[in-house]
Amino acid sequence: MQHVTTSAAPAAPSLRRTLSAYVGLMKPHVTVLLLGVTLAAMAVAHNGTLPGFGVVLATLLGGALAAGSANAINCWWDRDIDLVMTRTRTRSIPAGKVSDAHALIFGVSAGVLSLVVFSVFVNFLSAALALGAILFYVIIYTMWLKRTSTQNIVIGGAAGAVPVLIGWSAATGTLSWGAFWMFMVIFLWTPPHFWALSITIKKDYARAGVPMLPVVKGDAETYRQIVLYTIILVASSLALYFIHTLGVLYLVTALVLGLGLLALTVWLWQERTMRRARMVFWFSNYYLALLFAAMALDRIFH
Repeated sequence: MQHVTTSAAPAAPSLRRTLSAYVGLMKPHVTVLLLGVTLAAMAVAHNGTLPGFGVVLATLLGGALAAGSANAINCWWDRDIDLVMTRTRTRSIPAGKVSDAHALIFGVSAGVLSLVVFSVFVNFLSAALALGAILFYVIIYTMWLKRTSTQNIVIGGAAGAVPVLIGWSAATGTLSWGAFWMFMVIFLWTPPHFWALSITIKKDYARAGVPMLPVVKGDAETYRQIVLYTIILVASSLALYFIHTLGVLYLVTALVLGLGLLALTVWLWQERTMRRARMVFWFSNYYLALLFAAMALDRIFH
């Protein structure tokens, strides 16, 4: 008598794996940084304190949902190139963890829920800013600029700078020059940060047909632009002191961190190695986090 062996049906994905796949669509490492600068903006706008716990919680929740919405829709739109690039082929959609349709539904739903949270528990200005950031990131950056222009990161970086405006408006109900200059810091930080990364994965971008600066203009021009933008970034970061939004603690921190970042970018320009590019990329993360922490601390002890 022959024994017939049958393979067991594949087990359904666990709840933890499913949740992890959807959280991955939101790009949590990026979202956490955005929430950090939002919180710092709230502290600066509110004179070193924070508004009520409910407003803070709603702002961070709404911000996480807005960022997650934009990132999830970005993952849905870019699923074809994500499959081609080594760095992104393990993301939830190309890895088959989330279907195309479910990713889009998740992204849109998160965006709608974000607007509800901001409108009901914060204010309409914050809701409008969140909506603007989502639409800008999805339509202007993801659907248009990313695949058509070397200025994709430069212009698209505006979406990533909106969280400081949201934080400021959530704390005060208005916007001011301080909020504008905090916005400019992130806006100017984005190009050198991502260009340093793009140098290290230039072949990935070329394979996917994404016109990042080093792919189209070459490494030499990218190094030059990184240094140029870093100089403008460091100079602009000092404006928060000169318009009397922040004090000496922030000024000293901005100078130390800025000169450190500038030194690394000049070093990269001179040596032009992948190791130096990775150093600039990683240090720029710490630069932004520490700079915004210094903003909050300056207002606390001002």
